[in-house]
Parts: sequence; structure tokens; C-alpha cells
Amino acid sequence: MSIIEPEIEQVDRSTRSIRYLQHGTPSELCRWHAHEEYELHLIVETRGKAFVGDYIGDFKAGDLFMTGPNLPHNWITDSVWTEPVAVRDMLIQFSHESVEKLADGFPEFSQVLELLQLAQSGILFEGFNATFARGHMESIRDNKGAERILAFVRFLVRLNEHAEKKTLSISKLIQPEGGSKQARIAQVVDHITKNYFDPLSVAQAADLANMTEITFSRNFHSVTGHSFIEFLNRIRIGHACGMLYASDDQITSIAQESGFKNLANFNRHFLKVRGMTPSEYRETARKDLVPNHENSS
Repeated sequence: MSIIEPEIEQVDRSTRSIRYLQHGTPSELCRWHAHEEYELHLIVETRGKAFVGDYIGDFKAGDLFMTGPNLPHNWITDSVWTEPVAVRDMLIQFSHESVEKLADGFPEFSQVLELLQLAQSGILFEGFNATFARGHMESIRDNKGAERILAFVRFLVRLNEHAEKKTLSISKLIQPEGGSKQARIAQVVDHITKNYFDPLSVAQAADLANMTEITFSRNFHSVTGHSFIEFLNRIRIGHACGMLYASDDQITSIAQESGFKNLANFNRHFLKVRGMTPSEYRETARKDLVPNHENSS
């Protein structure tokens, strides 16, 4: 059973397809949770640790995130902020169905669906102008009815055009879709996600895609943004992240179950991908997400 099981939030959208919220800190809304809706999340004040799926990283005022359906998330302000903050977060929740229906009616809008696909892993919009982001949020907050929908659509279009989109959670890496080349690469990605613990060489992966090694390597990188070996290791690290904060298993056994036969190799790749050691990752997740774990277990 997971030690850090996210709380499942039910969002009432019976009267509004787009829900605007804002809150300060401390707040009961600041918790490790997940919901079916997408969420746009703007940090207005403070800094601290962001938790999105298996991702742990720093956040600061002005950072803009998007999370996808059922992707656990939380933002925890550093303890140096001892006084309450009135507004720390501005956020918008919306459903996939709403945007999909919009794209069905207006094909020109269909490119935004690619943005939602990326959001399955969580997105940090690096370098997005914080003043513009807040202006879009306020426009959605202050308008009603069709004007709110138009303000929301304008924001999505700007976000989709933004070049620096950093995907966050490895365990939710999206399988590419599309034409023949993408479909064959997707078959390999699917195989990796289901059999990450088994040895798999570039030559074997190329055979699965029915390509030569050179063609496969070039196409795999163009579709996924990673070399084959890098992608395989990221998938394995993503699985290890889940086990690190959801079990008490020893790191050695987690490394082996994740497909790393050598502990030193596991530690090296983990540090490269996550910027911290496996033990630091486990300690950070448990300390910040479940601070009373030791007392309640």
C-alpha cells in the first residue's frame, strides 16, 4: 500500500466548465491530492518545493504550472515564511472534455490538444512572463459566461505557443501518436513502459520498430526528445521514484526491480535525472508530503 497516497478531490463543474480558485498559505487546499481536471497553477508569492507526480523541484513566485488528470501534486512553501500569506496561488481547473469539444467544433484549435497531452506529465512553463500570466488569470477570474470562456481560450493559445515547456513527471511520459514512424516508435515506448526491468538493447528496440539501428535512433530522438538509452533510464528512474516514496524497500532492491543491476550505476543515473540521490529523494518526499508519517505509521 502506498505510504503517500494522494487525496482524491471531486470537483463540482455542474454550473461552470472553468473553475477559478485562489488561496494563501497555510491553507487546507495545500495538500498532496489529485483530480480528474487539468489545473493551471500560478505561484503569486513565496518559494518552496513543487511535487508533481514523481517530480520534486523548486518553485518561486511567478512560476506557472499545468497538471493533467489524476496527476498528484502539491506546492509546499519553505518554512522561512512564518507569517500567513493571503494569496500564494491562483489556479484554474478545467476538463479535457470541454477543450476536446471546442477542438471538434473549431479544427484550428486542435493544436491545443497537444498541450493537454504534455500536461499528463505536468508542465512548467519556463520563462513565461509572470505579469502576463497573472493578467490572464485575473481576466478569467473577473469575467463570467462566454467572456470567461474567451479569456480562457486566449490563455490556452498563448501557453501552447510558448516554446519552453518543461515536462516534469517521468512516470507519466506520454506515448507519441501520429503517422507510421510515430506509431512504430510508440510501440517501442509501450514495450519499455511495460518491460522496463528487462534488458533491452538499441538493436532489439530497432527490431521491434522494424527499422535499422541508425534510422531507429534518429527517429526515436525526434519523436521522444531523448536518445533510446536516456529514455529507458528515465522510465526506470520514474518507477524507482514511485517505490522510494511508496514503500519501505531497501534502495538496493528498488534499483534491481527498476532494471539496474548495479547500485552505483543506479545512483549515478538517478542523480543525473533527479538532481539528488535516491535517499535524498525519499527523505524529501516523506518529510514534506507526509511530515507525520513516523508518528502515524
